[in-house]
Amino acid sequence: MQDSFLLVLDFPLRGGIILNTDSNQVQPGGSEMLTVGQFSKICQVSTKTLHHYDKIGLVKPEQTDKFTGYRYYSEEQLPLMLLIQRLKRYGFTLTEIKNFLGCEDKDVLYQKLKDKKLELERQCTEGLKTVEEMGRHLQNFERTSNIMGYQDTYEVEKIWTEDLMIISSRQEMSVEDFGKYFEKVFMEIVKKQATAAGRVLAIYHDEEFHHEKTDIEVAAEIREPEKATRILRGGLCASTVHRGAYSGLSDAYGALVRWVSQNGYQLDGCPYEIYRKNGFDGLPVQDWETQVIFPIKESL
Repeated sequence: MQDSFLLVLDFPLRGGIILNTDSNQVQPGGSEMLTVGQFSKICQVSTKTLHHYDKIGLVKPEQTDKFTGYRYYSEEQLPLMLLIQRLKRYGFTLTEIKNFLGCEDKDVLYQKLKDKKLELERQCTEGLKTVEEMGRHLQNFERTSNIMGYQDTYEVEKIWTEDLMIISSRQEMSVEDFGKYFEKVFMEIVKKQATAAGRVLAIYHDEEFHHEKTDIEVAAEIREPEKATRILRGGLCASTVHRGAYSGLSDAYGALVRWVSQNGYQLDGCPYEIYRKNGFDGLPVQDWETQVIFPIKESL
C-alpha cells in the first residue's frame, strides 16, 4: 500500500487548503507534484481551463504518467499560473499573455503593462460617461414615461452659417484617432503663424459611418484667409446642440434627420460638428456642448 500524507497550503483570507498527496509523486529535487484537480483548487481555475492551457502551450504539466496519462504540476509552476490569472484580470488575451511570458526584455514588459493600464483608465472614463448618460435617461424616463423620450429633447433650428477659414487635415481615421490629427492641425497653425479663431470642428465626408475607419476632416478656424487650407462655405443649415458625452451624438443626428425630413428639406453637403465646450476647457462631461450642423436645401 502506498503511503500518503496531507499537504496543507495556507492562503491569507481564504484559510488553508488540505490536499491528499501520494508520496511517490515527488520530483527529483524534492518538490511536491500536484494533480490537475489539486492545482485547479490552488489556482482557482477549472480543470477545463488547465487542459486548454496545456493544449495551447501556455502552461504544460510538469509530468505526465506514461501508464495512466495523469498530468501533474509542480509547486514551482504556481507563481507562473498566478501571474497568468492576474494578466487575464488586466484584460490581456491568452495570445497576448503567451507573447508576454515569452518576452525577456523588462522594458518591453513594463511598457506593455503601462499601455494596458492606460487602456483600462480610458475604459473607466468611458464607463463613467455612460453611467452619467444613463442617469439622465432615467430622469427623462421618470418624467415622461417614455423610454425614447430623451430623443425629443433636441431643439432643431434653421440657421444661415458664415464662411469659415480653416486649417484642416483629412484622411480615413477611427474616432480614437481624433486627438492625433487635431494635434497635426494645431502644429500646422503654429508653423504657418496663423491666428486661431476659436472654433474646432470635424467634417464627415463618408455617406456611411464606420467607427474604425471613416473619411473625416478635422479642422480649426483661423483668421487669415491666405493661410487657410480651404474655406468651408456657409449657407442654409439645420442645427442642434448635443450636451454630454460624444457617445450620445447619434441621438442629435437622429433628431436632425427627422427635422429635415418633416420640414421639406434634404441634405446639401457634409454634416459637421463644432466642439463648443469639452474636456479641454476643464469641464465635466455633462457640460460638454457639441453643435451638429447639416447643410440643407429645399426638397424638389
